[in-house]
Amino acid sequence: MEKLYRLVWTETFQRTAKKWLKARPWMRAVLSEVLHTLERNPDDPSLRLHPLHGALEGKQAVRLSYSDRIVLRVVRREREIVLLDVGGHDEVYR
Repeated sequence: MEKLYRLVWTETFQRTAKKWLKARPWMRAVLSEVLHTLERNPDDPSLRLHPLHGALEGKQAVRLSYSDRIVLRVVRREREIVLLDVGGHDEVYR
């Protein structure tokens, strides 16, 4: 069995996730499932992991819904996924 990736929750992610979930309690299960999938395999096609450009160069994002995203950084050598931000498309890509 392949080793899981470790999720690293930044303070910003913790704060924004709390606010985001308070406004969208119905998304709790979706967030949980996406985080578990990231731990198992960040390259899972269902995540739609994609690189970001411009000011967010070097970071990636995954979709939670049509308009909601998680911004993260995958550190493959360390098998870590650093969770940076969560929210609506316009909020996280600012």
